[in-house]
Amino acid sequence: MKSTFASLSALVLLASSAYSKTVFSAFSVNGVYQGLGVGVRVPTSNNPITDLTSDNLICNTGFEQPVSDVVVKVPAGSSVTASFHHTSAGYVGPDPADPIDPTDKGPLTAYLAAVPSATQTDVTGLKWFKIWQDGFTVPGYQWGSDRLFINGGNATFTIPSCIASGQYLLRVEDISLQMASSSPGAQFFMSCAQIEVTGGGTATPQTVSIPGVYTASSPGIIVPNVYAVESYTVPGPAVFTC
Repeated sequence: MKSTFASLSALVLLASSAYSKTVFSAFSVNGVYQGLGVGVRVPTSNNPITDLTSDNLICNTGFEQPVSDVVVKVPAGSSVTASFHHTSAGYVGPDPADPIDPTDKGPLTAYLAAVPSATQTDVTGLKWFKIWQDGFTVPGYQWGSDRLFINGGNATFTIPSCIASGQYLLRVEDISLQMASSSPGAQFFMSCAQIEVTGGGTATPQTVSIPGVYTASSPGIIVPNVYAVESYTVPGPAVFTC
């Protein structure tokens, strides 16, 4: 199996990188779709963030205007589905690169940060904890991005039942590894959703800073050949569990 992935040519790698673009633009709570851009800070561009020290790594930049002022109530323990598409416009018709080009390879992650107001414009200095990740699985040699494509751009995870009630930013990202053979490494595609967790508990997860959590030397940021991977460590902290 490894030789099959390794046999993909550099030409295919280069060609595919042009299409490794995706946007998190909507979400559902317990199966209820909230609407395109509702409660989500949607970037106008599907270009990646590559600077690991940039504040743009937090929630992206250049948002569709006006930015939604909706804060979506999410009961603790709920199932949330983040919806990705090739562009910020969502699904606009047949597109071989929607929701993500199938040659894209890499993991997905989701983080939460408690905030005084989920609609606040300043997102610097927040403390984040990871609640979900979907990396590389064997057997099958399948990435989180493969499952995202198979599921039509839908990535589903659970809001921990034990976290405190209150307002949060929910940051969901696709990490693309096509161009990660050398520094700066991985490319990041993320948006932040504005939520209010209700019926929560008293847990106090350990947190990390964004930017800061990823560096060029972090596992999973530099990948010599994404098509020849036998194992992979998703960047960032461990997933918080109750």
